[in-house]
Amino acid sequence: MENLVGYAKRDLMIPLAAAGDGAGDLGAANAAATAWCAEVNNARHSEIAAVPAQRLAELEVRLLAGLPSLLPSGLFGGRRELRKVDKLSCVRFGSARYSVPNRMLGAHVEVLAGGTGVTILVPATGEVLAEHPLKGPGQSSVLDAHYGRPRPNTPARKVRPRSAGEQAFCALGPVAEQWLASAAASGNTRLGPQLAELAALEAAHGRDALITALQRAITFGRWKASGVRSILAAGTGVAQPTAPGDALVIELPTTAARSLAAYRLDDLRGPQ
Repeated sequence: MENLVGYAKRDLMIPLAAAGDGAGDLGAANAAATAWCAEVNNARHSEIAAVPAQRLAELEVRLLAGLPSLLPSGLFGGRRELRKVDKLSCVRFGSARYSVPNRMLGAHVEVLAGGTGVTILVPATGEVLAEHPLKGPGQSSVLDAHYGRPRPNTPARKVRPRSAGEQAFCALGPVAEQWLASAAASGNTRLGPQLAELAALEAAHGRDALITALQRAITFGRWKASGVRSILAAGTGVAQPTAPGDALVIELPTTAARSLAAYRLDDLRGPQ
């Protein structure tokens, strides 16, 4: 075995590196090695006085047992393993992370790693789910198309009410949760007692009026209970900001045109 490795280095690797073919490209190096193996194994060997490829096909192949654990399955070569899709719609392979369509959350997929890329398949049907370039440990390859929408610039965090006041306020619906998240992001550190006060305003003004006031508070950046109370006190007869519309184009009526001579003082005065 050691002699074979030395022979491969002298006759294949050193000339390949000197020629610059396949340098840094595993696929090109494997292709060159396949051609080299075909060349040396189809020439007559001086030790055995035979052609190695012919002797293997005629005599030795019947003596070899199969190695199922080392043989690639399916139509592709390379390393294949089953992986479970995590909650981020990704699979981990070789300490790297690769995305798959989010419809496969929680399912098992088959990961095929080649010399330059990674292919993710459905084990039962062989359907190709994703193709990624091969990444190193700690790296990731994530495609926005697997999630149905572009990735947001900032992470979205769900509001989780804990106290009784927070639960009563968030029971008003998504508008109340949006106001609470925006108020916390603005730096308001005294939201605890104000939430109970805001939830109590529902009994005095009604649920619909309170939700409308919260929407207006979000629009104008009023992040305190006093601001919401002032909006409720102003009532419904306030201006509602709207987005600018299209330009108004009106055709002006046409009138008869006269020259400036018609306005001479002599003509306007008449005969003397």
